[in-house]
Amino acid sequence: MPELPEVEVTRLSFADRIAGAEVQAVHLGKPLRWPLGCDPDQLVGQRVLQVRRRGKYLLLDLSAGLLLVHLGMSGSVAFGGRMAPPGVHDHFDLVTTRGTLRLNDPRRFGAVVFATDEADPVAQKLLGHLGVEPLGGEFVLADFQLAMAQRKAPVKQVLLAGDVVVGVGNIYASEALFLAGIRPTTASNKVSKPRLARLHTAVRDVLARAVQKGGSTLRDFSNAKGESGYFQLEAMVYGRQGEPCRVCGAEIRSIRQGQRSTFFCPTCQKP
Repeated sequence: MPELPEVEVTRLSFADRIAGAEVQAVHLGKPLRWPLGCDPDQLVGQRVLQVRRRGKYLLLDLSAGLLLVHLGMSGSVAFGGRMAPPGVHDHFDLVTTRGTLRLNDPRRFGAVVFATDEADPVAQKLLGHLGVEPLGGEFVLADFQLAMAQRKAPVKQVLLAGDVVVGVGNIYASEALFLAGIRPTTASNKVSKPRLARLHTAVRDVLARAVQKGGSTLRDFSNAKGESGYFQLEAMVYGRQGEPCRVCGAEIRSIRQGQRSTFFCPTCQKP
C-alpha cells in the first residue's frame, strides 16, 4: 500500500510538469472507491494551479475547484505526453496541455474526488480527521507527547491510526519504533517522554529518508515517471523476519497487530 513517502515521491515526480496546464478532457474507466462527484466536463478548461499533499492524498488545486486523489492499496499515477490507450486497470485520465495524468489501480480502492475547496464537506469528510503532517513545522514534540500519553492502545496502532500524526504507515511505523528502541506492543500511554522524543525524531528521520530513496517498492509501486523506490533495501526490521538484527544480531521477529504484520528486534526494542 502506498504510504506517505510514496505519495510525496509521486507528487514531486509530476507537480512541476503539470502546473499551469489546461484540462482538455477527462476519461473515466471502471468505478473507483468513491465517485468523482461532478460532471467530467466541468473540469474541461480549468487550469492546474499546483499539486499539494495532505497525508496520503494528492491535492490538485484547479482554477475552480480541487481534485483529491488517493492511491488506495495498489494505485499509482503516471504523467506523460504520449500515453498508450487506457488498459483494463486504468480508471482515470486527466488530459491536459502538458500531458496526461493517469491513475492505474488494479484493486480499485483508490479514488479521484472533486470538491469546491478544502472547506467543502466532501473534502472535510476525507481530510478533516487527519493528524498533523510529520514533515512540517506543525509536528511539535510537546503536542505529540501529550497526544500519545492520552492513548491506551499499542503505540504502533496509535501511529497507524493517523489522527495524532498522519501518514506513518505500516512500513515506516515499524522502522521508526526500531530507531526509537520501543516495542510496538507497548501501550502508548506507558511510553516515557524521553522515549517519545526519540520516536518523534525517528518518525521525521525515517519518512524524510524514505522520500530521498524514492519510497519503497515492495511489489509494483513507481512514481509518475515510472521509477521504483529503494528504501526497502535498507530497512532495519520491516520484512526481515528471521534475519539477524543489523545492530545486535538478534533474530528479527514478526507478529500480527490489527491484521498487519509488525516487525521488531526483541533485544533493541524494549517494552
